[in-house]
Amino acid sequence: MRERGSVSRADIARQTGLARSTVSSLVSDLQGSGLVVENPRPNGRDPGSSKGGRPPVLLTLNPSAGAVLGIHFDHRFVRVAVAELDHRILAEEARELDVDHDAASTFDVAAELAEHVVARAGVKAERLLGAGVAVPGPIDHETGAVGSTTIMPGWVGLDLAAELERRLSLPVHIDNDANLGALAESVLGAGRDVSEMVYVMLSSGIGAGLVLGGRLHRGARGTAGEIGHVVVNEQGPICRCGNRGCLETYAGAFALAELLRASHGDLTPERMIELAQQGDPACRRVIGDAARIVGNVVAALCNQLNPQRIVVGGTVSPAGELVLEPMRDVVRRYAIPAAADDAKVVQGALGERAELLGALILVVGQSDRAFSGRVRAAVGR
Repeated sequence: MRERGSVSRADIARQTGLARSTVSSLVSDLQGSGLVVENPRPNGRDPGSSKGGRPPVLLTLNPSAGAVLGIHFDHRFVRVAVAELDHRILAEEARELDVDHDAASTFDVAAELAEHVVARAGVKAERLLGAGVAVPGPIDHETGAVGSTTIMPGWVGLDLAAELERRLSLPVHIDNDANLGALAESVLGAGRDVSEMVYVMLSSGIGAGLVLGGRLHRGARGTAGEIGHVVVNEQGPICRCGNRGCLETYAGAFALAELLRASHGDLTPERMIELAQQGDPACRRVIGDAARIVGNVVAALCNQLNPQRIVVGGTVSPAGELVLEPMRDVVRRYAIPAAADDAKVVQGALGERAELLGALILVVGQSDRAFSGRVRAAVGR
């Protein structure tokens, strides 16, 4: 039902090879638990149904059977939302703060915002299945800790899931923000129709989420896709990771705003993009130059991974063609021709919500796997 939408009992039996009596029994159990509802469609027919006779009663997952929390920690803000199982957001709040250096306060704020959005949405606590969390740093999935001691110094050594579970009283599932942006764009957005995709997140930090063979690729310790700390100039500025000349120091959103400080004063990344779209030459130049630098790294990814699509998201992505066209030009110039031809560079479809939606999809998927285990046990598989 998650994969196909509305289906009949007969079609489930055909697709799974289960006896119709077994399917009917399982469906009854799922209806009793409120996870499945009947969805009669008098003007249409199930594709697998026989010809003639009364149209079958179709079944669908009940999106209101449960709710999930999504939390996105950026370097400069926390965003929290509550959604139904079909990923429809019911309520959302955000707050600016220094995420990198004070983990305990950041977790407290996230818990406070979670309480607010659940109350605003009118969701009862017993309906909440869990929380998905997007973190702006690599996550070691063996330990549950941030996999870098320099990118987020205030989070070193913490078991993030345990800290948040204690505050939220819910199961918590955590991943890197670029990974979850990639997950969201591959499920709901600009990468839905491809199995090989790179999601490039251009925000205060820079990262890439890799979808290879239709699945997220995290690497051995969760650091796959950390392109923000690829060195592009060994003599460049000191990065927060301790190296010089990382991509992030040349193309991160706040690095770009800093380049404009002398001529434009204090600019937010959003205001910089707005001015660029209005024709401001300095803002356009800064964004275009950054896109070309990112394009060099993306061209290398094209040679290594041969993706079908490069999806650009994050804070800087609303600049649209001001970012995309310089990046395409560099990819065409420096990737091998076959890889450049395969890789279509496009803007993300989900905007600033991509990482948050990815967190929601993550926890729905985790809950679904647990539920699927109960179904397999019920049918002896």
